[in-house]
Amino acid sequence: MVTIRDIAKATGLSLATVSMVLNHAGRRIPASTQRLVERTARDLGYSPNLQARSLRNRRTQSIGVLVFDITDPYCTLIVRGIENSLYEAGYMPVLTDLQNDPNRLRRCAQMLIERRVEGLIAIANPVHLGTDFSTMIQQFKVPAVVIGSEVTEGAFSSVVVDNMAGTSAAMKYLAELGHRQIAVIKGPRAMVDSNPRWEGIRDCARNLGIQFNPALVLEIKRKNSSYEEGFRVAESLLRSGKPFTGLLAFDDLTAFAAIGALSNSGIRVPEGCSVIGFDDIPGAAYYNPPLTTVDQHLETQGVLAAGVIKQMLAANLPSSESTHERVTPHLIVRKSTASAPLARTKAK
Repeated sequence: MVTIRDIAKATGLSLATVSMVLNHAGRRIPASTQRLVERTARDLGYSPNLQARSLRNRRTQSIGVLVFDITDPYCTLIVRGIENSLYEAGYMPVLTDLQNDPNRLRRCAQMLIERRVEGLIAIANPVHLGTDFSTMIQQFKVPAVVIGSEVTEGAFSSVVVDNMAGTSAAMKYLAELGHRQIAVIKGPRAMVDSNPRWEGIRDCARNLGIQFNPALVLEIKRKNSSYEEGFRVAESLLRSGKPFTGLLAFDDLTAFAAIGALSNSGIRVPEGCSVIGFDDIPGAAYYNPPLTTVDQHLETQGVLAAGVIKQMLAANLPSSESTHERVTPHLIVRKSTASAPLARTKAK
């Protein structure tokens, strides 16, 4: 490995001079000397020893990123937003994955603390993380941002989406298309998004004078959504024998599964049933048919969380100060929705 001694030998300069240039501390060093050191370092392939530097200045330039399931497209897009934002500022994300297992929380937290991360970003949607999660975050004593969970207590920041506004817009759009017989696949109780998304649907329907058939409102029973679970619930809706012309799914994976179940039953989307998802994950625009969905700006949530951390570190703010961001989603209309069959018949 090339060291500053090698650069000093190649340039004929002292170790102190080379060190000051490479650490950007040589304000009184002539520009020509700085250029010589930088050019020589580049030619020799010099890379700074970040571990030694962090010991000197007590900075690791790393941010802990804790996710509940890295395979979930929801997490993947947020992580990309975080990584892109941190990359621009010269910070390295240190990623740990709970794999939807709360028993991994303490060990993952300890791993991040041991690596002396300067800040923490946690994608903490599952309800089951609860109090233990809040306690764990406060142990870090560094700026922390929680994505996906409304912060009601604790000295850390948050980034959340207005779930009620998103599902309300979806419900309103189906009603405008003439749908009155509407099925709903609610999210699992273990997810903090599930209840507000259902409340948005229910409140909008009430304001529009639309009543739901209880047999057409089903819930994902597992801790997280998946294609398999969405398919199972959609099949249950079809077996109920109750007619519906529109379906609101908890998320895009569930919507994809519902479209598959409907197709297996000979029901075309959107001719026989309109389907709306939530998230706008990769592939939603290219599904068959392209999915109408609520875009909750997942990458933007990651960027916002990283931005909060960077601002706090740049201003040297105490970890006890907090900022709370709320993202407004919007409906993206694609080809999985159309006017209700009855409404089309009347229009003719």
